[in-house]
Amino acid sequence: MKIESKLAQIGSLSEPKTGAVSFPVYQATAFRHPQLGQSTGFDYSRTKNPTRSVLEEAAAELECGDAGFACSSGMAALQTIFALFGQGDHLLVSLDLYGGTYRLLEQIMSRFGVTATYVDTNDLAALEEGRTEATKAVLIETPTNPLMMITDIAAVAAWAKSHGLLTIVDNTLLTPFFQRPIEHGADIVIHSATKYLGGHNDVLAGLIVTKGAELSTKMAILHNSIGAVLGPQDSWLLMRGMKTLALRMERHEYNATRVAEFLEQHMLVEQVYYPALAGHPGHDIQQRQSSGNTGIFSFRMTEAALVEPILRHIKLIAFAESLGGVESLMTYPAVQTHADIPEEIRMRVGVDDRLLRLSVGIEHVEDLIADLSNAFQLAYAETRTKAPAGASE
Repeated sequence: MKIESKLAQIGSLSEPKTGAVSFPVYQATAFRHPQLGQSTGFDYSRTKNPTRSVLEEAAAELECGDAGFACSSGMAALQTIFALFGQGDHLLVSLDLYGGTYRLLEQIMSRFGVTATYVDTNDLAALEEGRTEATKAVLIETPTNPLMMITDIAAVAAWAKSHGLLTIVDNTLLTPFFQRPIEHGADIVIHSATKYLGGHNDVLAGLIVTKGAELSTKMAILHNSIGAVLGPQDSWLLMRGMKTLALRMERHEYNATRVAEFLEQHMLVEQVYYPALAGHPGHDIQQRQSSGNTGIFSFRMTEAALVEPILRHIKLIAFAESLGGVESLMTYPAVQTHADIPEEIRMRVGVDDRLLRLSVGIEHVEDLIADLSNAFQLAYAETRTKAPAGASE
């Protein structure tokens, strides 16, 4: 089946006894054993739950992997993956990185002796320079958050494999509808399923998909042992959201492209970072390894003074963290999602005080453009009518 059909049919054939099209929520932590030494396959819900199992099987199929693991959040999924590594191990990580991932590596994993070097993962020479005898894996965000840098997954995965390293790809922004990293050689795919997979800003979840029996077995042990698993009700909510993923991603892409084109021509915008635009440096790689574009991008204003009034004047678009929901959200990365990254690193990458991130929802695109146009106009008027500092009233 095509991926649209796979998504729409998640769980619909998994309850043969009743024929339920919507797979039930098994709100149970314990399951009866038929007799000593026998199991129904479900013993304790942390290890395995029927509702979560249907979700995990769907995730593995969609990402072309061998096993799926549903976690209580995207960060819980990252922590579970990082538990593969221990004292003295080293990771190569995307330079432009979600702040929560940086925080987990630098404030938590560093205490357990795991270190990281942040490089442009599309630069094989930089990867080679950063590699040490202790390096165990490469962690890629593509596109990155928030500057939308693109990594050639196949090239990096081939390089990593030649050195015996794992390739881990965060596929949150594109989802398996547009990009399937395992098809390009990745070993592990991770999602903050809170975002596009859930799609409605109402469920917190993370997903891991692994390729290969040995790696899948290791991940199953970590998933059960750490125990940051997704509950049955949230598993059901996530499955329900994923059923409409194809429709939503198509609208997200259409709206984001139109809005990005509008901003690219606006006099108050210095630069737009969106891989769908022909001028984006990663455009060709993105076209080659993905079938579409995400609904999120960033843009840099001409001056920092415009940021606060824009965030105050947007109405349809919400000034809020997160991304990937049906509602449009705008974020100020420097003080929100990337606040834990040291300023000198943020500035070097380009996450400065003029950068805004926009998660474009599924509203009518003309309403979104009108909201931005109005907010920009009001912000510009305010910054031009304020009295100079120190001037008398």
